[in-house]
Amino acid sequence: MRCKEGPPLNASGRGGAPAYHRQLKAPQHPSDNDLMAREARALRRIAARGDARHLAYVPRLVDSYPVRDPATGAELLVNELETVPGLHSLEDVRRAYPDGVDPRDAAWMWRRLLVALGLAHRAGVVHGAVLPRNVLIEPDAHGLVLVDWCFSTEPGGLVPALVTGMADWYPPEVTGKRPCGPGTDIALAARCLDWLMADRAPRELRAFAAGCRQPALTARPDDAWRLLRELDEVLERLYGPRTFRPFTLNP
Repeated sequence: MRCKEGPPLNASGRGGAPAYHRQLKAPQHPSDNDLMAREARALRRIAARGDARHLAYVPRLVDSYPVRDPATGAELLVNELETVPGLHSLEDVRRAYPDGVDPRDAAWMWRRLLVALGLAHRAGVVHGAVLPRNVLIEPDAHGLVLVDWCFSTEPGGLVPALVTGMADWYPPEVTGKRPCGPGTDIALAARCLDWLMADRAPRELRAFAAGCRQPALTARPDDAWRLLRELDEVLERLYGPRTFRPFTLNP
């Protein structure tokens, strides 16, 4: 599916809170309206069932409504989303660090991505497309937002489509059109961070990622919160107590 995303509608903040951008997102063809509906349903469910402390890890759905395409007359389902500005995808990060990101910097991205997945999975939502283009970070404050919930499903459901050109990123249950689960997202997340670190990843983190990417869904971890605790243990053995490391996209 290809979507048209318009420029921010506005940016505002109050009382020292971060400014937020609103953005319109529409499919390029009405046959993809069902994917827009999936995104709206997933974000509503996460907002209703998720832990309020972590909702900033996903976009906020402001509204979802049909509009008439003036060029074709087709009815398109538009999602109006709100998130913070100043975000960069993991694709942007890898371009800035073609030889790989320092694992100590990749660590905070991995931790926050697991929080986003833990939030969604506890709400009964599998993202289905945890790919570098959909993982956005805010470098200065070490923020992260997981976007593009159009391919989401419930645990035990099917991911409805593959992102064009990314088929080799997906675990076997997705390409084989078999039921997916939290372990599907965890495998994709591990692939993202393994790819981001490239050859700079130490043996322990490579082994951790490999454990998250077992071929069989049933062999993979399926609890992102528990996995986060395990990742913290690995990171502490490698690097000691956590400390804040400034991160920039201009190395």
